[in-house]
Amino acid sequence: MTHTLPALRYAFDALEPHIDAMTMQIHHDRHHQAYVDNLNKALSGTPGADKTLEELFSDMGSYPAAVRNNGGGHYNHSLFWEILSNNGSHPSAALASAIDHAFGSLDALKEKMSTAGATRFGSGWSWLIVKDGHLDVCSTANQDNPLMSTAEVKGTPILGIDVWEHAYYLKYQNKRPDYLKAIWNVINWDEVSKRYSANVK
Repeated sequence: MTHTLPALRYAFDALEPHIDAMTMQIHHDRHHQAYVDNLNKALSGTPGADKTLEELFSDMGSYPAAVRNNGGGHYNHSLFWEILSNNGSHPSAALASAIDHAFGSLDALKEKMSTAGATRFGSGWSWLIVKDGHLDVCSTANQDNPLMSTAEVKGTPILGIDVWEHAYYLKYQNKRPDYLKAIWNVINWDEVSKRYSANVK
């Protein structure tokens, strides 16, 4: 299959002032597009060319670094665009209850995810995942994610926060904690809630 760049559901400036329009445009049109292009190039003519991203991730150790890095970059960013919005939504009753059970409160979850992102050395991601029917928080380096067979903590991502510098540097410079605080203003909890419901029994 040929992997393609998904279109944003909103304008580049829709997340202002928390995420600026120029960052969104460069992040989506250049960085994500490069992951897609390089993934297609890395898979061309190989047995992995017809596999979905999830199928590739399930046997990640069998593929070269270019597939791991660019496949992860494509998947992670595709999720990232969907869990961002200016719609002012809130977690569903089911997700809110699960958050309270796992972390004590929504504020405690935000703090745990922000800490995971702030303390991730170098580039990476902070994740809210469903693992064995329960919520957990973890982080991964570079463009890895918890679906990969090589991941230290495995689970299904329902919310991911990009902590690569290209996600925030134009507005926040080296102040990653400020970005991690601001991003909670534009989380699309409707989408996160939908992903949670789809992954619990």
